[in-house]
Amino acid sequence: MAAMAERIDTLEAQLGAARAEAQAATTAAGAATASAAAATAASKADEDTTKIAFKGAPEVTGKGGWTFKPRGRLQFDTGFIDAPDSTLRPEGFGSEVRRARLGVQGDMPGGFGYKFEVDFAGNEVALTDAILTYERGPATVTVGQHNNFQGLEELTSSLHSSFIERAAFTDAFGFERRLGLSVQYAKGPFLAQAGVFSDNVDALSNKNRGADGRIVFMPKAGNTQFHVGGSVHYADLEALSTVRYRQRPLVHFTSQRFIDTNILQAESETGYGLEAAIMSGRLHAAAEQFWQHLDRPGPLSDPTFSGGYAEVGYFLTPGDTRGYKGGVFDRVKPKNAVGKGGMGAVQLNLRYDWLDLVDAGILGGTQNGYQVGLNWMPSDYTRLMLNYGRMQYDNAVYPAAGGDRSYGVDAVGMRAQIDF
Repeated sequence: MAAMAERIDTLEAQLGAARAEAQAATTAAGAATASAAAATAASKADEDTTKIAFKGAPEVTGKGGWTFKPRGRLQFDTGFIDAPDSTLRPEGFGSEVRRARLGVQGDMPGGFGYKFEVDFAGNEVALTDAILTYERGPATVTVGQHNNFQGLEELTSSLHSSFIERAAFTDAFGFERRLGLSVQYAKGPFLAQAGVFSDNVDALSNKNRGADGRIVFMPKAGNTQFHVGGSVHYADLEALSTVRYRQRPLVHFTSQRFIDTNILQAESETGYGLEAAIMSGRLHAAAEQFWQHLDRPGPLSDPTFSGGYAEVGYFLTPGDTRGYKGGVFDRVKPKNAVGKGGMGAVQLNLRYDWLDLVDAGILGGTQNGYQVGLNWMPSDYTRLMLNYGRMQYDNAVYPAAGGDRSYGVDAVGMRAQIDF
């Protein structure tokens, strides 16, 4: 009996231990289940805060203000130029990949943003935009390689321009992206931009430095958008620097420039610009004038060159209008796009484009360009363009028969474009 009692006590002790272990295992399993549920809920919450929208390409919006979007564009140009045979200039058919860009852009928590893009056209790799931004209220600070503030035509993206090339003065006067720091303030109908810049990253390192500023007043009355602005540019050039102002006849795929100042010694350049535009329904009109003054060393003369344009455009398709945002022309969004029961947007444009490179004894030539363009936008992100221009030159670089330097050159350009 004593042995049996001892054995019962031992079994009861073992049973109690087993019950304790079972209770601990149950508790641990419950904790694990709760943890797994919490993890699942957290994962579900993350999934709920990650959004993917399509804006030409996927744009991912994540938790905390992160966004990421790939971007790019392809522009294929072709056409021909026709110059007087006696100038002995190469002419006829030409074509090129005008732009082939890939990049990314997005936002980061705290009001920061970024944009990075490279261009592969011409079998070369060139950095276009490479910026970091910080936005706080109506103010935006930008650091990196980006556009200066030299007018409406220059700041409007090549994706949204009226013609396949910008007005002649923008290229002739060397407007381009430069490495620098700028501030923009936009509130209501007022926009102010200013920055200090060095040079394009492909030209560094040098001691060139400059400053640019622009002010825009852009009120809207009903469906009519107005735009009035002005800009100023100053560049202090490195010792022994030279500049050269010249321009092609409308299209970019030719290397011929019929007006050209040739190389000029320079210590600094100062520019002033005025701009105006109006958009009302199908109709838009815009005009700019820019003066570029060159300060040359010693007794050399200091010329002031100028250029500008005046244009008018009209949509042949009802309900379409030219886009405008933030002080520049923006994307056209067809009311009835192809694939949605319509034919897209069709726009007719007329432009007078002038450039004067004659002053202070420098005979770089003058251009009076008469241009017409027809644009078809099947969708928000596609565009086909057909341009014709008659450029009338005086004091042209290349003489025609009998030494005549006043003659006309015809150019036809076509572009197929897509972006995302």
